[in-house]
Amino acid sequence: MAVANIEMGLQLVFVSCLLMLSGCSSTSQSHFNKESYALFVFGDSLFDPGNNNYINTTTYYQANVRPYGISYFNPPTGRFSDGRLIPDFIAEHARLPLIPTYLDPRNKKFVHGANFASGGAGALVETRAGFVVDLKTQVKFFGDLEKKLRRDLGDAKCDQLLADSVYLFSCGINDYMALVGNNGSILYPHTHQQYVGMVIGNFTSVLKRIHKKGGRKFGVLNIHPLACLPNIRAERPGNTCNQELDIIASLHNDQLSNRLEELEKQLEGFMYAKFDINSEFSKRMKNPSRYGLKIGDRACCGSGPFRGIFSCGGKRGIEEFEVCDDVDDYLFFDSFHPNEVANAQFAEIFWNGNSSVTTPYNLKTLFQSKK
Repeated sequence: MAVANIEMGLQLVFVSCLLMLSGCSSTSQSHFNKESYALFVFGDSLFDPGNNNYINTTTYYQANVRPYGISYFNPPTGRFSDGRLIPDFIAEHARLPLIPTYLDPRNKKFVHGANFASGGAGALVETRAGFVVDLKTQVKFFGDLEKKLRRDLGDAKCDQLLADSVYLFSCGINDYMALVGNNGSILYPHTHQQYVGMVIGNFTSVLKRIHKKGGRKFGVLNIHPLACLPNIRAERPGNTCNQELDIIASLHNDQLSNRLEELEKQLEGFMYAKFDINSEFSKRMKNPSRYGLKIGDRACCGSGPFRGIFSCGGKRGIEEFEVCDDVDDYLFFDSFHPNEVANAQFAEIFWNGNSSVTTPYNLKTLFQSKK
């Protein structure tokens, strides 16, 4: 009798393992029917899968040469990392394929969503104007796609898809980085509070436009620490941090939190997950070994102090650059951007994190929620 019970237990474990491996458990199916939702991605180089390959810009705003992509993509796609980005891992968690690059002419179908992000883009139209796809234009592209989805699916199915889908944003960093002068000083004719208010105001209008089109579920990154990025330190006298940038980032993050809380009260059905990437980035910069990394203050690829000169790939006016021996050891792949290991960690926290880092919901909860 005992032997029979053991055998039955082993059979149950075996079947459970098969279900887990195949992703076919009834719970998973009910929570993640990937035909019923999509992922739409907006923002900057933290999210850009290669849209900048297809616009009239300079090589400064592109990452389509080796060693970019070396850990996952061959050839490189234009992602500013050695491999996958946060949205790539989010799509994997949601059991979606890689979300297609919207401006890549080879991509015709967007049944699982679209990625509109552009490296260098900001919430302000003026940020890197003429070289990137600003956030306002990205949302215009989304409006074009929405019309196509309505034609293809009909209004009822399209309305349901838009309501059940998640809209992911990384925006604001370039609006502040564009203010840094050659000597590392901050150059603009506004107070910090005024300028941050402009950035948050533009971002808010974008969220409202998507909500008006039927979007209800939003994932938003705040701004990670900017003061001690390898590039900032490499280009400042004495290779010091620029603490003014972190003051501005802190103001941005506070205003962002307040505005999202307001929108939740003002807009019907508005739900959001705000990921505190600022704190998670800071932890890895200060104590990389706690997170399976070794170096948190220098880049793997670049030149100059801390490999902080943005020369990775040799296409930005400086042909010579260095690449570290083991990219997985570094928090930063190039002078600004995290490596694939860090992106995977950030995505996991964004997806499944508790209220100390992802508030008031995490992305898993958003995807599971039906509208």
